Amino acid sequence: MPLARSLSVTSLSGLEEWDEEFDLEDAVLFEIAWEVANKVGGIYTVIQTKARLTAEEWGENYFLVGPYVESNVRTQVELIEPTNPVLKRTIDKMNASGCKVYFGRWLIEGSPYVVLIDVAFTAWSLDRWKSELWELCDIGVPWFDREANDAVLFGFLTAWLLGEYVAQSEEPPHVVAHFHEWLAGLGLVLCRHRQLPVATIFTTHATLLGRYLCAGNVDFYNNLAEFNVDKEAGDRQIYHRYCLERAAAHCAHVFTTVSQITAIEAEHLLKRKPDVVTPNGLNVKKFSAVHEFQNLHAQSKNRIQEFVRGHFYGHLDFNLDKCLFLFIAGRYEFSNKGADLFLEALARLNYLLRVNHSDVTVIAFFIMPARTNNFNVETLKGQAVRKQLWDTAQTVKERFGKKLYESLLVGQLPDVSKMLDKEDFTIMKRAIFATQRQCQPPICTHNMLEDSSDPILNCVRRIGLFNSSADRVKIIFHPEFLSSTSPLLPMDYEEFVRGCHLGVFPSYYEPWGYTPAECTVMGIPSISTNLSGFGCFMEEHIADPTAYGIYILDRRFRGVDESCNQLTSFLFQFCKQSRRQRIIQRNRTERLSDLLDWRYLGRYYISARHMALAKAFPDTYLYEPHDPTSTTGFRYPRPASVPPSPALSRHSSPHHSEAEDNDEDERYDEDLEAEKDRVNIRQPYSLPFKNKLPAANGAKGANGANGANGAIGNSDASEKN
Repeated sequence: MPLARSLSVTSLSGLEEWDEEFDLEDAVLFEIAWEVANKVGGIYTVIQTKARLTAEEWGENYFLVGPYVESNVRTQVELIEPTNPVLKRTIDKMNASGCKVYFGRWLIEGSPYVVLIDVAFTAWSLDRWKSELWELCDIGVPWFDREANDAVLFGFLTAWLLGEYVAQSEEPPHVVAHFHEWLAGLGLVLCRHRQLPVATIFTTHATLLGRYLCAGNVDFYNNLAEFNVDKEAGDRQIYHRYCLERAAAHCAHVFTTVSQITAIEAEHLLKRKPDVVTPNGLNVKKFSAVHEFQNLHAQSKNRIQEFVRGHFYGHLDFNLDKCLFLFIAGRYEFSNKGADLFLEALARLNYLLRVNHSDVTVIAFFIMPARTNNFNVETLKGQAVRKQLWDTAQTVKERFGKKLYESLLVGQLPDVSKMLDKEDFTIMKRAIFATQRQCQPPICTHNMLEDSSDPILNCVRRIGLFNSSADRVKIIFHPEFLSSTSPLLPMDYEEFVRGCHLGVFPSYYEPWGYTPAECTVMGIPSISTNLSGFGCFMEEHIADPTAYGIYILDRRFRGVDESCNQLTSFLFQFCKQSRRQRIIQRNRTERLSDLLDWRYLGRYYISARHMALAKAFPDTYLYEPHDPTSTTGFRYPRPASVPPSPALSRHSSPHHSEAEDNDEDERYDEDLEAEKDRVNIRQPYSLPFKNKLPAANGAKGANGANGANGAIGNSDASEKN
């Protein structure tokens, strides 16, 4: 099924600046999601990273609405009195009517205002509201589905909040309410049913039914048009959730999703084509020094190497300087996230490295949270042994240094045979004996509660990768999110990613894919698929993604075995790169970070809000999207030098590379290539954000706000802004 271009295509080419600005003087934006100040999944990252840009645009008229979770509020939110008089009256009225609504600032970049609703406090109204939902929409919610019950409470309370805000306003305000995911969607349905003067937007970050179907090992993308959606949802006992999601999608003035691949999915499963595709961005931190991120990579890699020294004590028969760190991370969905394909590819890669007598060792980390009861004793012992060896070496070094110092003081060259005495040798021998190990290094760093049925461990048993000395591929399964306070691997996730060489995300179901996006902005190459939103986005905007360290695996038009062979080929080719080539590839990858900056991608949300205002208040706002065929798509050009690093390049990192420079005669000039890339990407356009804009005569327009074409490049690659 081809990825057809819709009116909301995510091409970033030639979205012109708006000739006129929307008058936001009396407009108010409420952004509503279950993950406001409440980390559950990826939507938290979307809202958290986007908040600064949205706060700059809307100023004091931007409010995030989420659930009140006391443990999160203590650490993330500063509770204050409402600054907006209308909102203060609204909250006071709701609190006087039996609710508990809190107001504060979320302590993240941008410090946005948050309205937090205590859902549990109004649980006494659940049965009444569920009855009302049945009468209005014929949607019945079973008593045992706690998540759906929370969605009902949250939906009625957010609709109450918006209705009360409109009622408390002296003049009719222009309210925009942006709802994320089905958990918040009921509030949108109620707003439309009650005919509130609110412009509504609904964003689905992944369809409920799509996630369930893919987890069931069906041929999802080739059968999208064939599914009986009502039956499939009923068979999986999520029909009530599916109805809430579908009702929100159909009731919204503007329906958006995060990628073109998910837009196709939503059109078939939710029966509405999205109006705008709103790709997910990140706040990109640019370094003043060109190679600062390379230094960070080296520092973090050294910390991972320290962990590896301890984990593989007694079996450290490989060269850490020729060791590559690969990783996969995310929600523990064995098939959806592609962990099954990754493991099979690792087994094939191990065979290729062995038969080719490669001196490269690959260590693959699986960072996926699962049910555990504690750290593995053998893993903790490894780190203790490593520390003991370090302390022993330091002790012997100090004794050696003292004797050397005393010998030099009297003007004599030291007798090397007398520098180490019997006691020193005894200490060192005891340390060596302590490193002897009768078992293989462990696969899993923790004790699993369901070891015998765990998908990753069972697959490891099947493919036979047990970290033996003969294997060139080693596996470490860390079934817990990383933390800088861990006694095992004391690194946070960002630091760990920076220290790795390659992120591998061969997902079958990935509506967007924040993990490869985070790799990109940190200058770490990654493997994604053409079934992920990120992979499709990069394929559309880069002529040769592989040269920029973005490997796109074909899981759409190839069978599992073919896809596995392709993934194995990507991994094997990466293992054959020289250190110089990897350095230059990281430089190229990091330059793509501008593509993922909210400064660019945030304008899709701006476009969606303008479209919603124009639909809800046609007498006040005018929105005229351009013809989608008016601008040709832009693609990052193929780099001047391919493969990723000609050998005769000048040094592009503070560390000198190995002597491996005699096999090619092409030169690579990093500054010249970076300058060419800068020509092809427009500098972020700074919208004249202000809280109050001068009123315009007649309708306020947004000429040039093009939902069909994007915002970064210009089809004329020679134009430089």
